[in-house]
Amino acid sequence: MGYSRAVRSSVLKKVLPPDGRSIVEVSRETGINDQTIRNWIKKSESGILPDGSQESSPRFMTPKEKYQLVLEAAGIDNEQLGGFLRERGLHSEHLTIWDQELREMIDNKNDKKDQELKALKKRNKELEKELQRKEKALAEAAALLLLKKKLDDLMEGQKDD
Repeated sequence: MGYSRAVRSSVLKKVLPPDGRSIVEVSRETGINDQTIRNWIKKSESGILPDGSQESSPRFMTPKEKYQLVLEAAGIDNEQLGGFLRERGLHSEHLTIWDQELREMIDNKNDKKDQELKALKKRNKELEKELQRKEKALAEAAALLLLKKKLDDLMEGQKDD
């Protein structure tokens, strides 16, 4: 199976410094044979890594690439869709799955934002209550100081008499 240049370069980035992860670990993560990765490293070091001109495998596509393909496919007639998919090495199931994945990502993101918003509103309410309590305590302290000052003035006036 031929891998695209993007896949090879992303795997090499993970294995070579500065990341320097183990070949076996990256092999398990990506599903690419560890000997294939070793061959890519040798070719990369000798400068003969072939130029991957074919499209990247569907399983290595980013969400952005998947989104673009789903949008493009949505604007194509059913008659031309087969040719579009063959050009890119895809199946119609890919589009269905990706559409569902992207919708779930959006829903999860919205749910997370709703939870954060709810937590922030609750925190804001708590802070407002605390602020009101402190303002009342400050007003009470100011009133007590004023009364104490008046009492001291009265006591001074009585001592003078």
